[in-house]
Amino acid sequence: MMTTHNYSDFFHYGTIALSVALTSLGVGIGEGIASQGALEAMNIQPNAKSDIARTAIIAMALIDTAAIIGITVALMLLFDVKHQAPNIYASVAELGIAFAIGISGLVLGLVSALPAQQTMFAIARQPFFSQQIFRFMLITLSIIQTPIIFGFIIAIFIKDQAAGVTTAAECIRLIASGVCIGLGSIGPSIGLGHFAKTACQSIGINRNAYGQLFSFTLISEAIIETPIIFTLIVSLLLITTTIPDDNMLTAMAMLGSAICMGMGTLGAGIGSGKTAAAACQQIAINPEQYSLISRTSMLAQGLIDTSAIYALLIALLLFFFK
Repeated sequence: MMTTHNYSDFFHYGTIALSVALTSLGVGIGEGIASQGALEAMNIQPNAKSDIARTAIIAMALIDTAAIIGITVALMLLFDVKHQAPNIYASVAELGIAFAIGISGLVLGLVSALPAQQTMFAIARQPFFSQQIFRFMLITLSIIQTPIIFGFIIAIFIKDQAAGVTTAAECIRLIASGVCIGLGSIGPSIGLGHFAKTACQSIGINRNAYGQLFSFTLISEAIIETPIIFTLIVSLLLITTTIPDDNMLTAMAMLGSAICMGMGTLGAGIGSGKTAAAACQQIAINPEQYSLISRTSMLAQGLIDTSAIYALLIALLLFFFK
């Protein structure tokens, strides 16, 4: 018969397993896609084999970021001395870590492969421009890792507070914080991956548009990431407050706030990424129209982000007027 201690261990070790399994799944598939792209690119342009191989190694190292964070969190939990005297609420609260790290790591591992793969093809098309293409990929892939960094920050906060949780309401509050950043990372991550893929592809189409594409990419990625910043704000609000008297109504309001903000970024992140990707493609084809295309794209992205702002507004109302 399962005792409370057994259930506590089940949730604790389940969180460790999920944190590693989900991030490893995404990263493993992502690295496979990137490797396939490298081999196909070498077949297209054998003279650029060394440049493509070097780019593939660096790209896979960056894709590996989510897996490294996943295993770091797992080791921290595994050797946590506080779990030697566990309680069921503390162990269940740790599930927030699995949401924060597992979901964002799974999605990022998959989407990070898209720009990496297109970079190999771009080098195959423009072998004499490989250095600039390599630097471009380095910057775009580094920016894409932002959601898993935010997830890691929230996971550390949850871990530090989980050991002191003794009520169901506090347990739900910590899970809500992880759910918010986990769900909230899906849309912006997909949007960033799709946009970065098109940006890397566009340089291969027209290397003379490198300057315009570079500045447009930095601005667009910052706009696409705006919804994930909203989720970070709500997650931090959830993690830095307390629920007195085990008030379940307040706990449910906080969980609703987290789901509202997390799901509210899904459409905005994907829509903003697709808009910027379409604009990026047009800049590569018509670089002389850069000003008009970039202004139109940024205006459209600003309007798309209003849906995330509405979600933020309702999430804050649920949080403050619970």
